Amino acid sequence: MSADEASVLERIRGYLDAQGVGYRLIHHEPTHTSEESARARGEDIRIGGKALLMKTGESFRLLVLSAALKLDSGRIKARFGVRKTRFATAEELRELTGLVPGAVPPFGPPILPFELYMDESITLNERIAFNAGSLTDSMVLAVSDYLRVARPEVFRFGVEAGRGGA
Repeated sequence: MSADEASVLERIRGYLDAQGVGYRLIHHEPTHTSEESARARGEDIRIGGKALLMKTGESFRLLVLSAALKLDSGRIKARFGVRKTRFATAEELRELTGLVPGAVPPFGPPILPFELYMDESITLNERIAFNAGSLTDSMVLAVSDYLRVARPEVFRFGVEAGRGGA
């Protein structure tokens, strides 16, 4: 685990502890897909909160949706009034967060310096599970606690895999 990964995990733990949020921390083998992460956590894939750093127009924003869904780029473009969107490259992600793809947690400030948006699919579950700054550490917490401390803006931008979108 790199210093950046450890620092993100410690920032999340410190923030959740300070807010009185209970969570389960799971250390597991490295996972590279949402399916692998769900298996390692012992959770349904829908519980997974997939955090994607995207460039929308000139700004990077953090978008979180159920790991069972994919992102609908048309809804993202319409919401932000932009013509172009793209995922951050691995190099941009490392430069902006110190993290590798798949390790980004679903938190904006004070954990990561990005505006945070969440698909309404997350609210359909009682829990959210996510990689917490590395490919080997995950956290699971109540969605109600996540919403209270992360304070994302919620709108619909997830679609079922196999349908339109990015």
